[in-house]
Amino acid sequence: MNVHWLDKYGLKESHDMEVLNDPEGTIIDRGGFIWMALDGDEPVGSAAIMKAHEEGVYELAKMAVIPSQQGKGISRELMKKCIAMAKQLRAKKLILFSNHQLERAIGVYEKFGFRHVEVTDSPFTTADVRMELHL
Repeated sequence: MNVHWLDKYGLKESHDMEVLNDPEGTIIDRGGFIWMALDGDEPVGSAAIMKAHEEGVYELAKMAVIPSQQGKGISRELMKKCIAMAKQLRAKKLILFSNHQLERAIGVYEKFGFRHVEVTDSPFTTADVRMELHL
């Protein structure tokens, strides 16, 4: 799911593949969480929060919904799960990195209160958008 949209927009990087090839080691084992949206037994969406390098900060990561399921509120439900868990963990903020081409995703982030900030400390060379949500 994630590789599909990364390839579609020419955004796939080695850091993406490191996380996607070892989600347990790069997300779960480091104190993060992953959610999968299912349609029956079929995965149709995903989202994760990862511990960031800064104390009390988590990064929203690997949010995706397959094209045939977009517009059905799946990303909204995944976002609610991510924010609720970040609050439960007493995070002070959620950050994310994106690319300006991903207009629909950026619109979802904005609806949840994420605000654009200067792009710093990005693990991605293609990330020209950084957003933060103070919790």
